Amino acid sequence: MNLEILTPEHKVFSGKVYGIQLPGTNGSFEILEKHAPMIASLGKGRMKVIKEKNMSHNESYDITGGFVEILGNDVSVLIEDATAID
Repeated sequence: MNLEILTPEHKVFSGKVYGIQLPGTNGSFEILEKHAPMIASLGKGRMKVIKEKNMSHNESYDITGGFVEILGNDVSVLIEDATAID
């Protein structure tokens, strides 16, 4: 699945991933390959980019809110700000 994460100032991430976990305004959810088309609002919380199926390579960010759009196998995350978590 192709993932692009953008803030108004810069591109946070762009590339192929296994999945992504997001803090929705109505609770956390996960997006995997071939997810149904969807637009959802995001709240404040932790976003986890899952790069491989075995979950050995992940990136986590604290975000302050935004939106996600899923269309085909392309996911676009538009957020206000992201702080990388080590």
